[in-house]
Amino acid sequence: MTTQNFPSGDYPDDVTILHVGEKTVLLVGTAHISQQSADLVKQIIETETPDTVCIELDEKRYAALSKKQRWENLDLKQVVRKRQLSTLLVNLILSSYQKKLGGKMGVMPGTELLTAAKAAEESAIPVALCDRSIRVTLRRAWHATSFFKKSYLFSTLLASLFDKTELDEDKLKELRKKDVLSELMDELGQTFPDTKRALIDERDIFMSEKIKDAIGNRIVAVVGAGHVAGIVKTIQEDNSHIMEEINTIPPVSKIWKFIGWSIPMLIILSILLIGFKQGAGEASANALYWVLANGIPSSIGALLAFAHPATIFSAFAAAPITSLTPVIGAGYVCAFVQIMTKPPVVKEFECVGEDISSLTGWWKNKLLRVFLVFILTGVGSSIGTWVGGYRIVSNLLS
Repeated sequence: MTTQNFPSGDYPDDVTILHVGEKTVLLVGTAHISQQSADLVKQIIETETPDTVCIELDEKRYAALSKKQRWENLDLKQVVRKRQLSTLLVNLILSSYQKKLGGKMGVMPGTELLTAAKAAEESAIPVALCDRSIRVTLRRAWHATSFFKKSYLFSTLLASLFDKTELDEDKLKELRKKDVLSELMDELGQTFPDTKRALIDERDIFMSEKIKDAIGNRIVAVVGAGHVAGIVKTIQEDNSHIMEEINTIPPVSKIWKFIGWSIPMLIILSILLIGFKQGAGEASANALYWVLANGIPSSIGALLAFAHPATIFSAFAAAPITSLTPVIGAGYVCAFVQIMTKPPVVKEFECVGEDISSLTGWWKNKLLRVFLVFILTGVGSSIGTWVGGYRIVSNLLS
């Protein structure tokens, strides 16, 4: 293989030429909702016929883009069992925001990535999916974000659903410029430095290593423009030794495990000591208070979500028990019951991108109502834990 006459012509500033050992990489920075990006990618692949085309996708995201009936393969019950509802919700929010902008442009998010894959396949060119799993990325980003910034980050994500930003190809062209994007990345790094490291910096490293591992010496790599500067910076470095580390979901810290188990143990121990000091009657009264303090707010959360009656009952019954174990929360139990009693249909999966950006859509769409149940019953249970715990510990000390 040779790098002679690669590239064979001149390209706009969206394309960066990198030389890594014997490899020559045409790094194409794109906007995920730009038709110009899709056209440029197709032109480059058909003109240059590289040895490999690398694209900023993992297997699940590629399948989601390329398979129109992807929702039919989603098992919500398994999502709940694996405690991945939060990951799915964030994914839906991000996807909805991009789809909303893409809809205004007439281009769906990721069109240029799918165009790259199709152009490569038509020319019998190998395609390398070089991005890290979205699940790993989101879990590492959430784990890296401090407790106090998690709520700010989540509220920012929710606010993006109702953003009225208008974009056209000229504005997208500006956004693809490296200086503008570098400024945006710096702003993100200042507000959420640890989150940015997981969302952007680690993926820059991951994709750089995957590009270097690609077959052949003539490589076209198609990535979002926000990753170009980071890849240019890291691709000349040898980061192969940290690939396993950055591709692993970090375990829950021992401190949080200790806190998670210490609170329920404190409640149970307090009730037992109340029984020992003040009698079985007082212990029973405090245990009943714990049940009501957890069950009522959680069931109110289910009511506010317009949940099925069985879900409302399960919220009242599950919250006092799940609050005593960090293994599973009331939100997951109630979400599972809601799925079993009011399962979303395929049509609701397909229109979730539109419904998620309106307040009424969250109650109208059965899939989004599952998330409402998950969130509101979980919040109710958390309130009950602190209210009930404070009352019981106060009774013990009085």
